[in-house]
Amino acid sequence: MKDIVFKSMLTCPECGCTRTEVMPTDQCVWYWQCPGCSTLLRPKPGDCCVYCSFGDVPCPPVQQQGKSGCCSSSTE
Repeated sequence: MKDIVFKSMLTCPECGCTRTEVMPTDQCVWYWQCPGCSTLLRPKPGDCCVYCSFGDVPCPPVQQQGKSGCCSSSTE
């Protein structure tokens, strides 16, 4: 079994600013405000969180179980 990565580098699509963040294991992160341009990022359609949309590593639930095991599967 692959080890879970708990840090992901988010990249703002507006200004290109990057920041490495620690991902929570018990909740989805639906909003992230870019520290460079203050754009409020939200997940892209079909993604559960900003890490899956804008990070270099998907969130821990997706790493563990794939898209079907993601925290958003029961809310869509």
